[in-house]
Formats: sequence, structure tokens, C-alpha cells
Amino acid sequence: MPSICNGNVQPGHSSYHKNGYSVVLPEMCYFCFDVLHSHLHNYEPPRPNPPFTNEAFPLFVTWQQGRERRLRGCIGTFSPTSLHSGLREYAITSAVKDSRFEPITKEEFPKLHCSVSLLTHFEEAMDYLDWELGSHGIRIEFINEKGHKKTATYLPEVAVEQGWDRVQTIDSLLRKGGFKGPITPEVRKSIRMTRYRSEKMTIAYSDYVAQKQNGNA
Repeated sequence: MPSICNGNVQPGHSSYHKNGYSVVLPEMCYFCFDVLHSHLHNYEPPRPNPPFTNEAFPLFVTWQQGRERRLRGCIGTFSPTSLHSGLREYAITSAVKDSRFEPITKEEFPKLHCSVSLLTHFEEAMDYLDWELGSHGIRIEFINEKGHKKTATYLPEVAVEQGWDRVQTIDSLLRKGGFKGPITPEVRKSIRMTRYRSEKMTIAYSDYVAQKQNGNA
């Protein structure tokens, strides 16, 4: 089931090292640019075997626009997904099917930044305060006022970006997940939380173009 993330992913690079090598690579963002470009221009999709691992990870793809890095779409999945098919799917889904935004257009393409986030190190939290601001993303499960089970998530960048403390982040996440009743200490304590880390790579359109030119040189 696809999940929508909130907040802008901040520019920068970080890599998840497994067995001594980095899993998160610029090529993943280049591939997402290729996929979206093909989709917007109705071209044949890019080659089926891009030059990076096809291991399975939970992942998110984020698109931002312009110097202000305005969020244009961010969708992913918590189910471990093969990177080749997962990035191909969510590069498009996050660009054109994020219900919070109009679909990205061809005219916007040269103004885009792409971030790929791989989610790692999932741990069950002891309670709703058992996580670190700026280090952990959080996913909560709760029962709403109608007795229905709901979930919601924030990537690690969101709370710091918004200037929230942990309680404010939890309260915002409950509202994001559709909880409409009073948020009491008892409601917070009833939450089931999973914390995780997000390893990301961010590439600008200018980097993508430079890579294409170097590849064709």
C-alpha cells in the first residue's frame, strides 16, 4: 500500500553502507529522472536493468521544484520492494498521483530535484517518546474515535524542519492520520510506534543533465 510522506526532504546526500559499499547512489535519482522524462514525453521507458543493486528496501521518492525546493510529490512504500521496479513505479506515482498536488508537467521538469530515500533499521518503540528528533522517522498505528485502525508516517526530516518537539510531532501525525477527537495523554500512550532511519540521495536536474552529457561524451 503506497504511503504519502509530509514535509520537504532537505537537500544533501547520505548513504547506507552494507557489507562495505553504499546502497544509496546518485544513479538511483538519475534513473527516476529518466523514468519521469519518458512518462511525460511518452517515450519508451529506460532500460530494465539500471546500474545499481536490485535488493529490496522500503523506499520513498520525493520531487521538489525550484530554488525554494517546494514539495511536488512524495510517495513510497513500507514493504521491501526491489529497487529496479520500485523506483520505476514510485518515480511516476509520486510525480503524478500525490493527491495533495497537481501532477508534475513537462514544463516543470527542468526545475526539479529528486530524492530517493531507503528506509532501514526498523525498531519497535517502547512508547510514543522513544525516538530521536532528526535521527528517526516514525510510523504510528492508532485506533481513531470511530474504532478504526489507522497509520501515518513522517520521514526523519519533517519534525526538525517544522521546529516541532516530539509531542507536537505525534499530535500532528495523529491529525495527518485522520484522528479528529481530543488528543489526550491516554491517546498518545495508546499509540503503537515503529521508528526507522532514512538514508537518502538528492540530485538536481542540472546534475542529471551533466551526467547525461558525460555519458554521451
